[in-house]
Amino acid sequence: MSKPRIFADFHNADVQGRLRLSCVGTTADLKRHGIELREGQSLIIYSEELEVEGIVHYSEEEKLWTAVIDWDAIREVEPIVPQSAIQAISDIMEPKWANGGYITEMKMNTI
Repeated sequence: MSKPRIFADFHNADVQGRLRLSCVGTTADLKRHGIELREGQSLIIYSEELEVEGIVHYSEEEKLWTAVIDWDAIREVEPIVPQSAIQAISDIMEPKWANGGYITEMKMNTI
């Protein structure tokens, strides 16, 4: 069984080098995968074109979940656009037919 890929900001590490699992993209991925974090859980942590295996650890000092990673094991991968970003873009774009092919038109949703 493959490990779920969860977004984390690689610039958001604590003083011990653990990645904080508290940003919006992390929360969205956890919800999308139906994951409730638990101590010792193994995940693939990614950000833009980087990924690394991480072990989930609860930080009592900061009262939040972190991922213990090996900073030397970070690998480059093809960029992956988070599903939430694709959905946000598709909500404001409408396909149009013109000149023998599809084009897209941006429309703003206003209140």
